[in-house]
Amino acid sequence: MILQIKRLTPTAKLPIRAHNTDAGYDWFADEDLFIPPQERVCVSTGIAMAIPQGYAGLFWDRSSMAVKFGITTLAGVIDAGYRGEVKIALYNTTQEPFKIEKGMKIAQMLIKKVESFTVTEVESLDDTNRGAGGFGSTGTH
Repeated sequence: MILQIKRLTPTAKLPIRAHNTDAGYDWFADEDLFIPPQERVCVSTGIAMAIPQGYAGLFWDRSSMAVKFGITTLAGVIDAGYRGEVKIALYNTTQEPFKIEKGMKIAQMLIKKVESFTVTEVESLDDTNRGAGGFGSTGTH
């Protein structure tokens, strides 16, 4: 599969995989900014792309950003039809400002196949053993 990428700025860095076996492609910030404590920001990447039809780009935390620095990636789904700049939503879970530097790896993206389905309203659903149990209904141990 080919992922078409367009640089929107001369300083934008193309996404890369650190190792051939990595599932995610690392994405880079194309701006310097601070994330205030307990705040979220959208970080410019300077990149637009054309994801093939039938696929979607899903943004996830880089483990080093989350574990070492307390910076998490907020939900990010890039649809096949989107052609604008990719911006990555980050959240600072700490009590200290965090500096994002241009060229810093900030998130990783996986490309996943997506299926279409038809939404059908029904009067009732089939019974299962689980039923409506959720949010820890099976316990922690």
